[in-house]
Amino acid sequence: MYGLLLVVIAIYLVRAWLVGRARNARTDADGGSVFVNKAAMEMGYWLLPPLVTALAALQITPNAVTLFSLVPAFLAAVAAGFGRFGLACTFGTASALCDLVDGVLARQTGVASDAGEVLDAAVDRYGELFLLGGVAVFYRTHWMMLVLTLAALLGSFLISQTTAMAETVGVSLPRGGSMRRAERAIYLLAAMGLTPVTRLLFASLPSHALRELPILFALLLVAIVTNIAAVRR
Repeated sequence: MYGLLLVVIAIYLVRAWLVGRARNARTDADGGSVFVNKAAMEMGYWLLPPLVTALAALQITPNAVTLFSLVPAFLAAVAAGFGRFGLACTFGTASALCDLVDGVLARQTGVASDAGEVLDAAVDRYGELFLLGGVAVFYRTHWMMLVLTLAALLGSFLISQTTAMAETVGVSLPRGGSMRRAERAIYLLAAMGLTPVTRLLFASLPSHALRELPILFALLLVAIVTNIAAVRR
């Protein structure tokens, strides 16, 4: 998985050097943030067109993709609950990819709607609950990690709630914001993917924190930044 990711990044960097960055209207409007910059978002959207075109050709609906994302999300939760963070990273990445694809597919096929956005938002909350819930189950006997996980979950939900309420009552929020869903997913999934490496490297050491360092750092970052961002909103 790491090898494939490095290959994709290398191909995109060569492409960017030869013909320029893969700009699109969505990333230009979003602008990125401190935690996931615009160039990284452009690379992500650059990967989507072939997959979206194939799904459209098969007449697979955006709502079907949205609902299907719950399957790998649930499998990621089960894997995380057993401490298999590498496997959880793989399933979680598949779920996050579905979350990217459904919106692009809806716009490309001309079926984007408010109802679809509501469904997507609800499924996103379930996906986050599954992933962090699985982590909470695994760390249920480690109070510090459990508290961090619950704080990250609380902050994630508060950001979504404040955004939804602001849109409902017409309150203008700061543009962009910090630690939105995509950013949270990137940090948590990357940490899950790296944790098996640190467990192997520090297996002979007594320090639990060193073995779990990537996921500890990601949970701490998400817990702090999401709650600060929610209060600011």
